[in-house]
Amino acid sequence: MPSTLASTRVSIVAATWIVSVLAGGAARAEPPIRSPEDAACRNEARAKVFSAPNPQGLELEEIGRRIYFACMDRVAKAAAPAAKRGGRRHRHRRH
Repeated sequence: MPSTLASTRVSIVAATWIVSVLAGGAARAEPPIRSPEDAACRNEARAKVFSAPNPQGLELEEIGRRIYFACMDRVAKAAAPAAKRGGRRHRHRRH
């Protein structure tokens, strides 16, 4: 029969391994935040993922991704400068 100390040691090692796998998986789930807009869109996706309509039966990760990218598109369009129609004006030379 194995001793109590050996079985306790195995239990501790197994628990440590399980905790490290779970913690490592959560840390790798998202890339690092790159901008304030990125952080805001991540928060928006987290807040809306459970209340968003899901007629296609998508997974929560896919719904969150779609909410995030829609938010990032909105932010990018709002930050983009408006294009000028007239183009560049040229000065006329005086003779």
